[in-house]
Formats: sequence, C-alpha cells, structure tokens
Amino acid sequence: MNELMINETNIENMIYEIRGKQVMLDSDLAMLYGVETKRINEAVKNNIEKFPERFSWIITKDEWSVLRSKISTLEKHSGKGKYRKYLPRVFTEQGVAMLSTVLKSKIATRVSIRIMDAFVAMRHYIGNSEYRLSNVETKVLEHDKDIKLLQKAFEKFDEKEATNEIYPSGHTYDAYSRIIDIFNKAKKELIIIDSYIDKTLLDMIKDLKCKIVLITKENNKLKELDIEKYNSQYHNLKVIYDDTFHDRYFILDKETIYHSGTSINHAGLRTFSINILEDEIVKEFLFKNVKEILDGGKYERINN
Repeated sequence: MNELMINETNIENMIYEIRGKQVMLDSDLAMLYGVETKRINEAVKNNIEKFPERFSWIITKDEWSVLRSKISTLEKHSGKGKYRKYLPRVFTEQGVAMLSTVLKSKIATRVSIRIMDAFVAMRHYIGNSEYRLSNVETKVLEHDKDIKLLQKAFEKFDEKEATNEIYPSGHTYDAYSRIIDIFNKAKKELIIIDSYIDKTLLDMIKDLKCKIVLITKENNKLKELDIEKYNSQYHNLKVIYDDTFHDRYFILDKETIYHSGTSINHAGLRTFSINILEDEIVKEFLFKNVKEILDGGKYERINN
C-alpha cells in the first residue's frame, strides 16, 4: 500500500471492541501492510512466544458472528473477509506493536505508528465523549507513555540502513554516491582498505572532517606525488602500504565495518555488493589484523 492510500485510510474505523479490549483484525492489518493475511498469521505462528493472549488471539464463532454484523467496512473490501475459511485473529495495541518488530519492514514500521496513533485517538475520543471506560481500557490509557517509547523505537528502526546492498553493472554514480555517504558517517577516524586505489579516492575524502588511514599495496595507481600534494592542502591522510588484504573494507570509528565487493575506483563498472559486517567474531578478527598493521612500523609509510 502506498503512502497516499495509507493517508486516505481511516484506521480508526478498523478498531473494534472485543472482550473489553480495542483490537484490529488480521485481514485489516494485512491490507494496511500490503501483504496477504496468511503472512500475518505465519509471523505470529513462527514467533508465538511473543504474542501472549493479551496481545493477540483467535476470536470465537459467536464473536465473529457479532462482529460481522457490525463491520460496515467489510462490504467495502470487495467482499474480503466474508467467506473466510478460518476464524480471524485479532491484535490489541500491544500486539500490533509486536507484529511490526516481527515483520521487520519499513512499511510495517510506518503503518504501525499510524495504527498506534489511531488507538490513542480512539481512547481520547472515548474520554472526551465522557464514556464510562472499563477497567481494561483505563489501564491502557495509563500506558500512553510506553506507547510513545515504542513509537520512537519504530522510528529508529525505520531509519536504520540496509545491511546488504547490491549495485548492478552500470550504476556507477549510485555506487560512487553510496560510498561517499558511508565515508561521511565517520566522526573521528575512517580506515579504508583497498589495494587497487587511484586518485578517485582523494576527491571523495577531501571534504571529510576526520582522520583518514588508507591501507593499500605499493605500486598502485595512487602515486606518492598525488598523496604529497593532497596532504599539503588537506593534512588528513595517512597511507600504509601492505598487501595482507584481498577484500576491501571501510572501518568507521573502530566500530562499524563495511565490506565492498569491488575497489572504489571500479565501483559500478560491474555488479557488486556492499555489506555491513555484523558477526562480532569476524569484526574482532579484522580489528586485530588492522591493529597489527597500524602498530607495525616496518609496514608504514606516512605521507603527511
């Protein structure tokens, strides 16, 4: 479902009361997330420990019969839900929040935030209309703070970058631009490991405000004269000649490591990928190797 359709959808009309709780149907959530209903139920089945009955449950035949008589929106969904083979599963506000973390998609995060806003709006409407709330509803009202914290967590997840990216052959600018974006994330130090570097790198790093260390092999296309002239103006590059590494890596502030499937000066010429290394053992091994090179004076040629 695109953003326009989400904005035009009145989510509050999809919230019903069952067993004294405000809930949403699995089919309505599936429509909002842009997936099949069975995908929602599979996610719950595969993570059943995360969905206690106070978060989600399958309604009874009697509850479904009563609910169908009240749901006018079912008529608007092209008959979807009228002839279900199985009884629907419903989700409370907390259940929707948990479902978003299980589905792990940007649209699920954005839509879940909208849904939680709708739950809050419904509670405010009930309160402003001086309805008498049940004990369960009163307890939900007291948890507004927790819901806001969840919203912030979802927003943070939404901003999280992809850990695996692929760039097809010919997408030279996209690949070049992405590598610059990665370099710009470094705050204090950027270590670049690339044995086949050329002057392209100097254009990419000249505006960075951090210390830069390049580990590369000798006799590549980046000449010592290029480095000397660069450092006479920018003063932020240290070059160490070492041929230990075959692969290419970008290490940001000794914390985040990106692996590149191609050299910087060849990015986009052929299909390649950029990945964030997440395995702590692999990262520790790589950090150890880099430290040995940085500390080993015999490998070092400093051009600054």
